[in-house]
Amino acid sequence: MFVVLSRFEIANGMVEEVRAAFRERPHRVEDAPGFVRMEVMSPCDKPEEVWLLTYWSDADSFNAWHHSHAYKDAHRGIPKGLKLVPRSTELRQFNVFAR
Repeated sequence: MFVVLSRFEIANGMVEEVRAAFRERPHRVEDAPGFVRMEVMSPCDKPEEVWLLTYWSDADSFNAWHHSHAYKDAHRGIPKGLKLVPRSTELRQFNVFAR
């Protein structure tokens, strides 16, 4: 199992718009080979921070998705006018070795 954590912080108060965009997203990643599941969350004490966890069968599957046209298309639903806190964007990759 391979897990990718994407994290960012909303700078301009568009928390509900971002949450709505994730709820109404086109679900393109679900068709990607090797995709297992996705979870989107925010810390209870910092709702403007968004954590996106995607689970993959392997790193190659994630990398193929991340560099695909479908990946770019899936991000077209980003709310217009969204501003992020500078340097708050983070992408971390994890190999799961025990459950």
